Amino acid sequence: MIEESRVDRATLLEAYAPPDREAPMVRMNFVASIDGAVTLDGRSGGLGDASDRLAMQAMRTLADVVLVGAGTVRAEGYGGLSVDEADAAWRRAHDLDDQPRVAVVSSRLDLDPRHPFFAKAVRRPMVVTHAASPEPRRAALAEVADVLVCGSAAVDLAAARRSLAAGGLTQVLCEGGPHLFGALLDADLVDEVCLSLSPTLVGGTAGRIVRGAPELARPMRLVHALPAGDLLLLRYARDLDERD
Repeated sequence: MIEESRVDRATLLEAYAPPDREAPMVRMNFVASIDGAVTLDGRSGGLGDASDRLAMQAMRTLADVVLVGAGTVRAEGYGGLSVDEADAAWRRAHDLDDQPRVAVVSSRLDLDPRHPFFAKAVRRPMVVTHAASPEPRRAALAEVADVLVCGSAAVDLAAARRSLAAGGLTQVLCEGGPHLFGALLDADLVDEVCLSLSPTLVGGTAGRIVRGAPELARPMRLVHALPAGDLLLLRYARDLDERD
């Protein structure tokens, strides 16, 4: 376990480095309050701080593709997602493209091709859907994104992971939302959970980081717990022998 109390870019790039870049991996990254709330005033951004954002940037720097659900795109924006020039240089030095790809998962394709997710993208984005999604919307989105059709009547997330890996995108960073986390968990595709524990009590009716997955104990092991001021950066992983 890493026991550093000082959090900086170099520390985080080392702390979150994947065990094997060639092996497909799905990493979840969320922020939550002490009492388990995943949002404040409907958005996750109100729970994070500079250390949480620095950790998120480190994970994006290490990722091949950032995966999000359509609801998260609508709530959080995600227009122009990118890493800064220092992180782009780090990626080049490690034989990676300057910027990670970004992909949105959507069944109904209720997404406007003019949304900043597409219009401000620094690399051509991706849309993951299924064969029964509305064909006119697929055609419209194909003008501004690469559309992956995975599954017949519902999105097959295992097929999506295989398709991404076949295209060289093995390291998947999923940033939500909770329904996509639940679907990935139900499909047994979650390899890591990275949680920023915010020193905040929220109350109210805010949801948890996972929704929709059936109740089942899924043990994970602690990789690190990094204090960052009053916030705690946690990284958990499933056992290596349980991965595909």
